[in-house]
Amino acid sequence: MKVADAELVAIAGSRGGFPAESLPEIVLAGRSNVGKSSLINRLTGQRVARTGSAPGTTRSINFYRIEGSFVLVDLPGYGYARAAKTQKQHWKRLVEDYFSTRKAVALAVHLVDARLFPTEQDLQLATWLGRYRVPRLIVATKADKLSGNRRVVQERVLSSIFGQPVRMCSASTGWGCREIWQQLLESAQEPHRYPADSPI
Repeated sequence: MKVADAELVAIAGSRGGFPAESLPEIVLAGRSNVGKSSLINRLTGQRVARTGSAPGTTRSINFYRIEGSFVLVDLPGYGYARAAKTQKQHWKRLVEDYFSTRKAVALAVHLVDARLFPTEQDLQLATWLGRYRVPRLIVATKADKLSGNRRVVQERVLSSIFGQPVRMCSASTGWGCREIWQQLLESAQEPHRYPADSPI
């Protein structure tokens, strides 16, 4: 995978910072330190997203235009225990504002850690996306940290919990990323549009 043109077009700390909608949007959501930014860099073949060793690096919604065809949207991670309560509330409101106002969402990529049992917030996000009727792809990151047998078991367990197939991948090695990229490209061809008043 090698993207010729990947550009950060907006960093939004509030609804007023959201760019105009002109292309399908593919959203990446998940807990802090699940590897959203690393996956963006692997998928695009460019270091466009800032990564950090500490969780909570992404504290805004970042919009990346991909070859003039669609936009990758990196949401703030949830579940960062050391964040102040007011900061957590701000992040929650920011994400709610995004989903309640954007019309061009083609796909939500829900990232979970392949090594761990889903957290309560992981399950809440899955329910929330279902209520918004957003097409969803569940991706389990850091699969390279598991042995082959353990990877197979975790894939089955996670697929059973979320009620749909879960794709395993590794941003470090690139394993599984080509298939995920192909699904993103396909989803971007037919953006899903949902009413802004869909229930949370």
